[in-house]
Amino acid sequence: MFEVGFSEMLVIAVVALLVLGPQKLPTAARFAGLWIRRARAQWYSVKAELEREIAAEQLRSQFKDGVDDLRNEMRPIGDNAGRGPDADGHEPPPAGAVAKDDHFAP
Repeated sequence: MFEVGFSEMLVIAVVALLVLGPQKLPTAARFAGLWIRRARAQWYSVKAELEREIAAEQLRSQFKDGVDDLRNEMRPIGDNAGRGPDADGHEPPPAGAVAKDDHFAP
């Protein structure tokens, strides 16, 4: 985000030493470090929460797609289950039945 090189850090340190003085500089540095650590911890917490939410949403989407695929595969079976005889009077074969070839019957 911010690119601060060595020369910029040196200028900031010199200005801080001139403004705060040698007695208050260590206290101010500790205070600044504390706030930087808190900000980083908060950032990592928010980042982890977002990653968990995204992973949960992807899992929910995959599950929904799987359920929809299963429903689409099962729909033809359910459509044939409630039917009676067709126009020729033949009953539909039961689900999962293997077609029998009458040409080779003994």
